[in-house]
Amino acid sequence: MHRRHFLSATTAAIVAAPAWSAMAAPQYVTAAAKPDASTWLVGLDADGSVRFAHPIPGRGHAAALHPHRAEAVAMARRPGTFALVLDCTTGAEMVRLHSPEGRHFYGHGAFTADGRYLYTTENAYDVPDGRLGVWDAENGYRRVDDLPSGGIGPHEMIRLAGGGFAVANGGIRTHPDFERRMLNLPSMRPNLSYLTETGEITEAVEPPGALHQNSIRHITASGDTVAIALQWQGNPLSPVPLAALHRRGEDLIFLDHPDTARLKQYAGSVAHSTGGREIVVTGPRGDAALFFDARSGAALPAHALPVAAGAAPAPGGVAITVTGGLRIGDSRGTRFVPVAGDWSWDNHLVPIG
Repeated sequence: MHRRHFLSATTAAIVAAPAWSAMAAPQYVTAAAKPDASTWLVGLDADGSVRFAHPIPGRGHAAALHPHRAEAVAMARRPGTFALVLDCTTGAEMVRLHSPEGRHFYGHGAFTADGRYLYTTENAYDVPDGRLGVWDAENGYRRVDDLPSGGIGPHEMIRLAGGGFAVANGGIRTHPDFERRMLNLPSMRPNLSYLTETGEITEAVEPPGALHQNSIRHITASGDTVAIALQWQGNPLSPVPLAALHRRGEDLIFLDHPDTARLKQYAGSVAHSTGGREIVVTGPRGDAALFFDARSGAALPAHALPVAAGAAPAPGGVAITVTGGLRIGDSRGTRFVPVAGDWSWDNHLVPIG
């Protein structure tokens, strides 16, 4: 497929819950593991019900939701090479994708607003370069193109309400021959890149030089603001912010919180609360979740939560996957919802409804 044909085939639309979300699908999809090291994709409801559990060949990460069909594409965690297209109403596997030779997935992706194409964040590890794989969702998810991500180590990618995408380029060079070793820490340059619906890069913003080792990993958006979760790769004793905000045309705004050190330099996930009033940043290594005012960035009370991992909007605030189930609430307090099955959750809880 010629790129000019691809570019003329997509259209912009407003981001919203998928048109099919009122169908018999779970409220969330997440990746998890069992004590026997088996790995799964799990459909969850906010009441703790497991709607489906689908086995997968390795550790999963996040999922991209089709805007019009009851389909979710769940991607392998870096450096995995598989992605599964699931029927969200049943958990059944429809199609399995494989990254091309010399590539692996970074665990994230997003659909164009019309649902025609899926983009997947990928590592062209021998180049090295960050790329976006392009898959034709109307033709069996056939791979048709790839595009530059705007940096090294593209991780989370989201579609924006005003059209186009944001991509968190983590800045870290890796290669599967070296497992999960980070190969360029002294020179890493993370950025947040903005792309049009058809893949042209229109803006990119980086942390200042003193924070160039603060990897931009996970993002969420509400209105004109992107919220960012960061993972510090520098001196582990350095007190650095692990959350930021960005508005187009401006510099990054780093968020201070008196409990940032509890995250142990690693923010796992970021989500807006229902209604967009608060932002939560989870810390699975530090058993904590930080809350911020979504507009001003002011610190709100933090909570101690065991292995706080994935986060997503929920009635009454946010839902956070924790040891044994979910915590649902906001900065004022959360309630525990048990989930049967002895799951260890990955860092993402993807909302469907």
